[in-house]
Amino acid sequence: MKNIFKNIIIFILTLEARLVLKKYKPKIVAVTGNIGKTTSKDAIYTVLSSVFFVRKSEKSFNSEIGIPLTILGLPNAWSDFFSWAQNIIDGLKLIILKNHYPKWLVLEVGADRPGDIKKVSHWLKPDVVVMTHLPDVPVHIEFFNSVEEVVKEKSNLIKALKENGTFVVNADDKKALALKELAGEKKVLTYGFKEGSSIIASGENTIYEDGRPKGISFRVDYSGSSVPVEIGGVLGKQHIYPILSSLAVGIAQGLNIVSMGQVLKEHMTPAGRMKLVDGINDSIIIDDSYNSSPEALKEALNSLSGVNGLPRHSEAKASKRKIAVLGDMMELGSHSVKAHIQAGELTASSADILITVGVRAKYIAQGAMENKMKKKEIFQFNDSKSAGEKLAAILNDGDITLIKGSQSVRMERIVEKVMAYPEKKYRLLVRQGEEWQIR
Repeated sequence: MKNIFKNIIIFILTLEARLVLKKYKPKIVAVTGNIGKTTSKDAIYTVLSSVFFVRKSEKSFNSEIGIPLTILGLPNAWSDFFSWAQNIIDGLKLIILKNHYPKWLVLEVGADRPGDIKKVSHWLKPDVVVMTHLPDVPVHIEFFNSVEEVVKEKSNLIKALKENGTFVVNADDKKALALKELAGEKKVLTYGFKEGSSIIASGENTIYEDGRPKGISFRVDYSGSSVPVEIGGVLGKQHIYPILSSLAVGIAQGLNIVSMGQVLKEHMTPAGRMKLVDGINDSIIIDDSYNSSPEALKEALNSLSGVNGLPRHSEAKASKRKIAVLGDMMELGSHSVKAHIQAGELTASSADILITVGVRAKYIAQGAMENKMKKKEIFQFNDSKSAGEKLAAILNDGDITLIKGSQSVRMERIVEKVMAYPEKKYRLLVRQGEEWQIR
């Protein structure tokens, strides 16, 4: 009964969304890939909204129901029948009455199962398609027969691109770059660190203040112009790619790269994606609790390995310990065990202490021990509450802790346990809405 109700709601909202697109004719940026969709979508919004009236997908509204909700500008009603009825009425008002509708929509488009994007691409015709990253073991592969099938599903958006549209693609990703052939004669803009890309990043650095990490800086070159970019409050190369994709979208619309660089100084990256958070006992937390996948975890561990931290108080001795708190990576299907073991092998060379959360993450511990990480430095827990209590008990001044895991493991609860200012959790952490709190 619940599925029947859900399908009816999806059908009605999709029909309303199609009618709204037909009536208001907004330009559309569709962002897809396996890693970096939300961060790219948010960066693109920052750039475009400095010039145009823009609406973006809220949070990670990237599904067959999330996309119509974004187009209609409506909230997720979850299990509330009356709120869904109100959503349908509000959608009708948007169709019948005259409204001040956005000129641009920045939509995140995901795929949990085969056919998800293909269905959407039958009626969604983007002006710009952004392809982020397609790793060897993508997230959500559980319901696909192969990596190639995942890539094929993502490629449906390129086929839906308007005749005068632009394909923006990560040039450092071979699988993604190979898809530019599907764009045919349409305009293609590439981005990355690779020479020959349309938009090239270089000179990646971590910004420090009083010996503690505060953000990242890098330089971007395009067609003879070169601009410095700084992003505060985050770490990792994975935050550079979304910025490059946003610049590419702006360039496709004739925006000035220097002006965009200025706008991006105020860009707020989304919560739970390599965010720097003050921890208890003057420690440093790298909050990457939104989600996890093999490639994203690899990049996060590389960032942990490369960053330094100092205690706030000069009289305190810097421990500079690196702690990795890692939860299950979900929806990996037959790749799961191997992916977790490989993550453990990398953790052994990136961290001094490992705390695992969940039954799958036990293989991370196994991989770490097989790579000569001492057993006494590895702690295994089945739930985030217990792991958070352990972390709180061992954190010292100057420690740097990476916290990362898939959504269902609820790693943000660990961040909440060890953050210095828990009263800021509603602003700084993921999954703080009422619908998540009751789960």
